[in-house]
Amino acid sequence: MTTLDDIRQTFFQECEELLEVLDDGLEALRGCLDKEQAIDVEVINSVFRSVHSIKGGAAAFGLDDLVKFAHQFETALDELRALRVTLDIDVLEVCLRAADQLVKLVSASRDGSVVAVDSVAHIVSKLSLVKSAKADQKDSFVSIDECSLAYAPVPLSFEPTPIGQRTCFESLQYEVNFMPFPKLFENGHEPLYILRELNTLGQIEVSVDSSSVPNIEGLDGCDCKLNWKVIITTDQPESALWDVFDFVTGLCHLSIVNLSSVSISPAAPEAISCHFESGANGTIASETPNSFRSTPIYEGDGPPIDRAAKSVPTPAKATVRVDLDHVDRLINVVGELVINQAVLTQCISAADIPMTTALSSSLDEFMALARELQEGVMAIRAQSVKPLFQRMARITREAADIAGKNVRFVTEGEATEVDKTVIESLVDPLTHIIRNAVDHGLETVVDRVAAGKPDFGVVTLRAAHRSGRVLIDISDNGSGINRPRVLKIAKDKGLIPHDAILSDSEIDKLLFVPGFSTASVVTNLSGRGVGMDVVRASIQKLGGRINIISEPGIGTTMSISLPLTLAVLDGMVVDVGGQTMVIPISTIVETIRPGAKDLHRLADGVNVLAVRGEFIPVIDLGQVFKFRASERDCVDLVYILVEGDHKKMWALAVDSIHDQRQVVIKGLESNYGHISGVAAATILGDGKVALIVDAEEAVKRIDTVRPLPGHSHLMDV
Repeated sequence: MTTLDDIRQTFFQECEELLEVLDDGLEALRGCLDKEQAIDVEVINSVFRSVHSIKGGAAAFGLDDLVKFAHQFETALDELRALRVTLDIDVLEVCLRAADQLVKLVSASRDGSVVAVDSVAHIVSKLSLVKSAKADQKDSFVSIDECSLAYAPVPLSFEPTPIGQRTCFESLQYEVNFMPFPKLFENGHEPLYILRELNTLGQIEVSVDSSSVPNIEGLDGCDCKLNWKVIITTDQPESALWDVFDFVTGLCHLSIVNLSSVSISPAAPEAISCHFESGANGTIASETPNSFRSTPIYEGDGPPIDRAAKSVPTPAKATVRVDLDHVDRLINVVGELVINQAVLTQCISAADIPMTTALSSSLDEFMALARELQEGVMAIRAQSVKPLFQRMARITREAADIAGKNVRFVTEGEATEVDKTVIESLVDPLTHIIRNAVDHGLETVVDRVAAGKPDFGVVTLRAAHRSGRVLIDISDNGSGINRPRVLKIAKDKGLIPHDAILSDSEIDKLLFVPGFSTASVVTNLSGRGVGMDVVRASIQKLGGRINIISEPGIGTTMSISLPLTLAVLDGMVVDVGGQTMVIPISTIVETIRPGAKDLHRLADGVNVLAVRGEFIPVIDLGQVFKFRASERDCVDLVYILVEGDHKKMWALAVDSIHDQRQVVIKGLESNYGHISGVAAATILGDGKVALIVDAEEAVKRIDTVRPLPGHSHLMDV
C-alpha cells in the first residue's frame, strides 16, 4: 500500500529531474548570450515550468519555505517569459544563484534541515529586482497558513452561477471550464493553486457548478465533482492559459474558448449559451452552437493551434524506480553465472569430451546469453555524469562568490555513462578539487589582467571513456603550481627533510600529503590542510588513480582514472612465469611476436620495442611481479601492446597467451588491500584466482623502468 512517505519520496525524486531540466535551461540561455543568439522563449518556458512544478508539489506537502522561495523565483521568470524584462548576463546570474538556492531548499526539505535565512533573503532581494515597471504591483502570493477560498481581486464563489449568462467582453477574453478527475488529487495537485495561477495572467471572474456534488452520505473525498468556470480578461496569448494546466494533462476535463473572436450582441445572450451534461463515464459533455465554438474543446490537451504546426510528440519512455540493493544482488548472480559458464567449459575440456556440433553450438549460445544478460544488467546501473556535473557547477559558483573571483564553468562529455555507485563516490573528491582550483589555481581579476589574460577564469570538467576506463579531468587556466613555494612550505612544515632535492613530479605529489596546504589563512574554502589527501584515498578506494599535469602560467589539470564497471570485463588470460594473469581487452591494441632486430636495450637498461617507427618501452610482467628470478630471452616472449589513460603505450611481455574470456571482477581492497600493478582479481573456471593487471601501476613497481621522452609529462600519484 502506498503511504504518504512513499509519495513524498517520489516528489523529491521528481524534484531531482526538474532541477536537472532547470539547470539545462539556464545553461542553454547562457549559451545564447555567449553566442549572441536570439533567446528561445520555449527554453524560458521550460525553466518556468520546472520551478512551477516544484512549487506545486511542495505546496501539497506543506513545505512553506520552499513554496515561498519558488514563488519568488517563478515570479521573476514570469517577467522574462512575458518579455517584460530583457534577459542579460546579470539577470541570468541572478537566476543561476536562485537555482542554487532552490536546490538547497529542496535538499533541506527532504532531510529536515534548515537553510540559513540570510542566504535566502539575499537571493530573494535580487529576484525582486528582476521586475519591470509593469510588475511593481503588490505580490498576490498567499502563504500556506493563509490559504482560503478567497481570491483577490475577485472572490471565489461556490454558489452555482447559471451557466451561459454572460455579457459582451473586451478583446482577449477567454472562458475556461475546468473539472478535475480523482486522479488529479491522487497526484498531489490542488485546484486552488491552479486558479490562483490563472489570476496572475489577468482579471478573472470565477464561478463553480456544484450540481453534481452528491449528498453527504455519498460524498467521496477523492472525487471533487465540482466544475469551475473562469472568465479571464488578459493580454496573454491562449497558449499561456494552456501552460497553467500543463502538469494536469489527462487528469481533468479542460476546455478553453476564445470569446474575443466571436461577435456577440448583448441583446441575444442565448446565442452563446452552453449546456453541460454528465456523460456515462462521468465526464462532461458540452453542447455549444457551431457558430460560437471558435476553438474546439480538448479534454486534457493543449491548444489546437500549436498542435496543427507540430508533429505528434514522441511519448516519454516509461521508467521504474528500483532499490539499488536489488540491482546489486542481480549483478552478483550474473557474475556467478559467468563463472559457472567458465567452469562448465573447463570441465568439458578436462574430460576430453568431443566438441560435437550440437554441444559446441549450445556452449556458444550459453556464452552469448550470459554476455547479453551481463550487459543488460550493467546498463541498469549505468548513469550519465550530467547530474554530477550540474552539481559541480553550483559548487563552482559558490566557491567563486566566496573567493571573490570571476569564474566560468565549462563541461564536456556530460553523456558519459558511469556506474551509479561510482558517481555517488565522486561527489566529495570533485568538490575538493574544484574548490582548490578556484581558490588556489585561478588568479584574481587584477592579477589575470596584469598577466594579459581575460578577467574571468575558466574551470573545465570533462569526462570520457578511454582504454576501458573512465577519465575525468578538472582543468583551470590559472597560474599553475608554484613548485618553489610548494617545496618551501613542505620543508617548513617538516613534511620532507630540509636537504631533500625533488623532481617536479615529486613536488606535485606533495599536494596529496596529509596536512599540506598553501593557504596562508584559514577560509571557508581551504587552509586547514584537509582535502587533497582525502581525494587520493577516495579515488584509490574506487580502484582508480589521480594524476597531475601543470604548467606555470598556463594552468593545472587533475586527471582521475576509474574502472568503467565494477562487475564483469573481457580479458586476455596469459601466463607469466608460471602464474595466470588477466589483461583487460579494452586496453590492448595488438599482440606482437617480434624478431631480434625489433628489440633494443637502452643505456639505462630499459628494453624498447620498435613498432612501425616508434619505440615502445617493454614491461616484463614476470620481472615486475617477481614471478621469475632471472630475465628470459626477450625473443622468446609474447608482447601485448597496451594503451594507458592518456594514450601512453607500453609493450607487456608475457610467456604465453591462453585465450580470451569474460571474467568477474573481485575487488581486493575490502578483503586484502591495494596491490600496486593489480586492478582486481578474478576466479577462473578451474577455481583458481588470477590477478587482473593494471598496466599504468605495473610500470611503477620497478625502478629500472624509465619511460621514453613523450611519456614523462604525466606525473602519477
